[in-house]
Formats: sequence, structure tokens, C-alpha cells
Amino acid sequence: MSATTQANKLAVLGAGHVGPVIARLALMAGYPVAIATSGDPEDIALITELVIPGAQPRWASDAVADADIVVLAIPLHRFLDVDPQMLNGKLVVDAMNYWPASDGVLAAFEDGGSSEIVARRLAGSTVVKALNHIGYHELEDRARPADAPGRRAAGVAGDDPAAVATIAGLVDAIGYDPVRLDSLRAGRVLQPGGPVFGVVLTSREFERAVRADAGSLA
Repeated sequence: MSATTQANKLAVLGAGHVGPVIARLALMAGYPVAIATSGDPEDIALITELVIPGAQPRWASDAVADADIVVLAIPLHRFLDVDPQMLNGKLVVDAMNYWPASDGVLAAFEDGGSSEIVARRLAGSTVVKALNHIGYHELEDRARPADAPGRRAAGVAGDDPAAVATIAGLVDAIGYDPVRLDSLRAGRVLQPGGPVFGVVLTSREFERAVRADAGSLA
């Protein structure tokens, strides 16, 4: 475990499907992890002990305050209830998706890429889109060490290169080759309907799919 990994404490907001998977992978990679929901941490203490051993259930505000990286793994409609000030100054991973076919229409997310809208609401934070485009079962099952043949890729998109580099390090540590995209707008390829959403690709296949999508829009 590197000194960089040791310095990065994670707060995972969301204890549904995606949050616990990200928490387990991060714990295996050596990251200290706190997990929180919108309620009392006692409500998730037992399930955390059973499903995410090693993670610390905490009040959301306390988990965020102590974290270097905050992962948003909540249903997108619940994001609108999150106090942006709680996340001020934090590096935030947006692992959420806007998927009207599944979740219904959310007027706040109808105009542009969902992570761009998240970033505008979290103006005091640095937002990176990642860990949203691979299904939670596959995210855990397909994770592999860095030298494993056929290792799969995961996209990392953001407007801040240093933040993207930090989250690329997290993605690498939990078992995927990070493919960096140079803006949140470019990260629209990771959304539902994008060319890499819902599929698990190698880095070469991922980059080819993104290039093909860009060519079709040209």
C-alpha cells in the first residue's frame, strides 16, 4: 500500500447496491472507509459488519468531514436532498446515474450531463465522474490486479487534472485500468446510453468505443 493510498480516507454515501461494493473493493485495496446513509449509523451497523467488514458506519456529516474522497453512491433523486455545504472543499466521486427509463424523469437533470449538473450544485467541491458505468455485480467480479491479463477498464472524467489523477489511482487500486477523460462533459460517454455504459471492456476496447462515438457525433 502506497503513502498516497494511506492518506486517502473514503466516505461512501449510500448503502444500497453500489456503495457496499465500492467500499469492499476500497477496503481490500487498503483505503480506510466510512459508510453512511441519510439516517442513524446504528441502522446500518449490523449489515455493515456482515457485508462490509472493516468499514465504519457513521453519520454522513462526520464521515464526510474526515474524508479525503467522498463517493456519492445514492439514487440520483436523493442527491437533491444533500446539503452542498457539507461537501465543500471535498473531492467528490459521482458514481450516480440519471436513467429515466428506470428512475423516472427528474427535471433537474434533463439539461446536460448529470455529473455536470452535480458539479454545478456542488460548486464548492471538485467532482469527478467514475465507478458509475459498470454494474455493481460486475464491478466486484471483474476486478483484477494490475498485472492480470485481460484486465478491464473504468472511465474517470473530470475538469481538474489533479483530481482525475487521484481518482484514477483509486480505480487502479481497486482493480481496473483507469481511462482518463479530460472533462465532465467528455464523461457523458459513461452515462446510460453512452458507448461504454453497462459493458466491461479492456482499455483498448474502451478507447475504441469512445473514439467511435466521437466520430459518429462529428
